[in-house]
Amino acid sequence: MNSPADSVVAYILAKDGNRPHLIDATFAPDVVLRMEVRTDTIFFPPGSTGREALTDTLVRRFNQTYENIYTFCIGTPPQPNALSFSCGWLVAMSEKQLGAVRVGCGRYEWSFAPADSKVTSLFIRIDEMEVLSPQSLGSIMGWAGSLPYPWCAARTAAENLPDFGQLGTVARALRADA
Repeated sequence: MNSPADSVVAYILAKDGNRPHLIDATFAPDVVLRMEVRTDTIFFPPGSTGREALTDTLVRRFNQTYENIYTFCIGTPPQPNALSFSCGWLVAMSEKQLGAVRVGCGRYEWSFAPADSKVTSLFIRIDEMEVLSPQSLGSIMGWAGSLPYPWCAARTAAENLPDFGQLGTVARALRADA
């Protein structure tokens, strides 16, 4: 049986590493995904129902477009008996075709089944998604690769965030989560 933290980590590993098989063991078959995108620099559908639809949206199609993906849950993992959990998130990644680097942040809200801690619903809010030039790849990936993964304190992420002007909004969001 998974714990809520195991389910969250499995999702992060599935999404970041293009491992759709990890979703089956941690998400309920009828999981509900809702998304709120507050930026025009990335697009996602507003939601879907079912494990296969969620896997298609957040793992398969996502990994057709992006690589070098590091997603961090901001804060500490949920308690072993949690039925719900909310945390900030931070992502760094690059586009496969054009090489642009993206750094974004937002919020996750999870609901878990009491019997097996499988995810029954996931709400993802995307607050910021900054787009940087391909020349920033080394700096951004060096920073992301140095952070504790996948659980990271907001202060830790913000302290060493590379100094690109566009990342001011992400830095402010991280400081607000600290």
